[in-house]
Amino acid sequence: MLRKFLLFYFILFTSSVFSEEIPIIVISASKKPQSISTVGTSVTVLEEDFFKNSTEYFLGDALSSNTTSANFFQSGGHGTSSAIQLRGLPKRYSTVYIDGVKMSDPASVSNDFDFNHILTSSISRVEILKGNQSSVYGSGAIGGTINITTKKGKPGFHKDINYMTGSHGTHNLSTSLSGANEKNNFFIGLERFQTDGISRMMHNEEKDRYRNNSLVGNYGYTFSDKLEFTTNTRIAESYLQYDAESSTSGYTHNEEQDALEASSNVSLVYKPIENFKNKFTLANTYIKRIYNAAPGSKNTSKDNYYGDRYAFMYSGNYDFDLDTSVVFGSEREEDEMGFNENTSGRVDHNSLVTSNYYDFQKRFPNDIYLTFGSRFDEHERAGNEDSHRFTAAQLFNNKTTKLKFSYGTGFRFPSLYEEFYVYASNKDSLPFVKAENSESLDFGIEKNFLDRNLKIDITYFNISYTDVLEGWETGTSSGLAYTTQNLPGKVKSQGIEFISEWIKNDFLKFGLNYTYTSTYDGAEQSDPNANTSYYNAQMVRVPRNILNLITTIKLPNYENLNLTLNSKWSDTARDYGNGNRTFSDERTDDYFVNDLSVNYNLWNKYNLYLNVTNILDEKYETVRDYNQMDRSFGFGIKQSF
Repeated sequence: MLRKFLLFYFILFTSSVFSEEIPIIVISASKKPQSISTVGTSVTVLEEDFFKNSTEYFLGDALSSNTTSANFFQSGGHGTSSAIQLRGLPKRYSTVYIDGVKMSDPASVSNDFDFNHILTSSISRVEILKGNQSSVYGSGAIGGTINITTKKGKPGFHKDINYMTGSHGTHNLSTSLSGANEKNNFFIGLERFQTDGISRMMHNEEKDRYRNNSLVGNYGYTFSDKLEFTTNTRIAESYLQYDAESSTSGYTHNEEQDALEASSNVSLVYKPIENFKNKFTLANTYIKRIYNAAPGSKNTSKDNYYGDRYAFMYSGNYDFDLDTSVVFGSEREEDEMGFNENTSGRVDHNSLVTSNYYDFQKRFPNDIYLTFGSRFDEHERAGNEDSHRFTAAQLFNNKTTKLKFSYGTGFRFPSLYEEFYVYASNKDSLPFVKAENSESLDFGIEKNFLDRNLKIDITYFNISYTDVLEGWETGTSSGLAYTTQNLPGKVKSQGIEFISEWIKNDFLKFGLNYTYTSTYDGAEQSDPNANTSYYNAQMVRVPRNILNLITTIKLPNYENLNLTLNSKWSDTARDYGNGNRTFSDERTDDYFVNDLSVNYNLWNKYNLYLNVTNILDEKYETVRDYNQMDRSFGFGIKQSF
């Protein structure tokens, strides 16, 4: 029945999709403002109105049902480890930036980033670039790049307050002050989220509590039309109770984690002449995680990890004329990680990467837009890597149709953990590890049917990477029991993205997103020491089919009332077993989840909203053995003055 229901909607919407809208400007595609219609890369843009109307607490939840090729999974309820996989690749192959600051954790296993602590109240915009972006963003940007922008001050003086409460003892309070005049602009936002939570794992009933205190602030000052100063800060302090894996009967799950996630930058923008812009930025990312053995242990037994990154970045943009420009820059990034695992003592490691890049952009007659860019990175131990990208876009049929194409090469340097933190008794004999290398292409068509208020966007993508960095068991004769090595084999992901929106009339709008992803985990299949229990060749936690249907309704005579029904179907997916059973291939079931949100504007002063998550109370998992939210209710109010 479910498949017939989804097929019906798929056929309905492929016969019609978007009305012509105000041109959308993107910045992250080439690090300069440009119309999205001229970009050859597939881009999804979620603007401030989207987050203003969203009832989701966390950014990962907001993104999971509103873009293609972005599979979101989470190991439990709010605050637990979560990730977004772009185009079927693990999270370590997508880079994340907040206000231009790279957010990957230098102390994580693969130098990746969890989405579990990003609240939505201070987010103004998200740009998701899909496909290889290493020529612009460097190491790790093989599957794509997610650029997050926090709110900025607007002319005047503004105060906002937002409170929401709901099931499982959940409370969320956020408030902000902001403003701007000719010289100054500022924003400061505070938010506190807390919940009694749900049980993280399916085999026990105890709830896992979570708390998040967040601060977002920024300030900008314009000295003249040639010189500008900006600074941004974000701090998230969190506490989480969670369930560790254990096959021991009667095991008491009372683990807890304290974490701090902070990022900041200071930038100076200098524009000596109208067509030449320079930006100098100093940025820092600091992430700390402390794992206690039990509540109240006062750190008598703990694992303490920190990651620290300082980056100095220069970027320039020179416009030769209205049709030709070049973006170029240099970066110096130093990562450091430290860990104190129980009583084994403290260990610290660091690495330095220097980079230079350019991106040349040209508009030709007949509305043809081409870009070509290269990047050259030098890692102090893993060596040198270069990456390249070519994109093309052509508009025709009175700019209602766009053809797009992108081809790029990319890489990912080994993380500090992969270089140093391995279970080897003789670390002086560790093998040299080098970067993973990738190539990708995608091409597609975007079409506006203006007479039918309809838009469709269909894209084919194909990504692969080699020299895969994985843990490898080497035996004990050489003193190496377990290390990280570059393994043979090629990992592949290819598929189709379909995006559509149909504005039926002033009261009814539909959006349909569909992604088909076929993956092959060559790292395991070609590993001569692979465990035979890994019988499935697909990448872990990547459903072959994902479909989202968003229905927005405005009732006649109630123009201040909006209803949105978000329906998501996800196919089965491969996963590993865990410490509760046997570490071998298993599968998560497919699921069909519906969320309803209702917004009402009262007296043009108060926004009231109600949401019902998982209306049908489906029991499902995105990670094997980990609960997702049951049927939950929330009610909130927001006032701007």
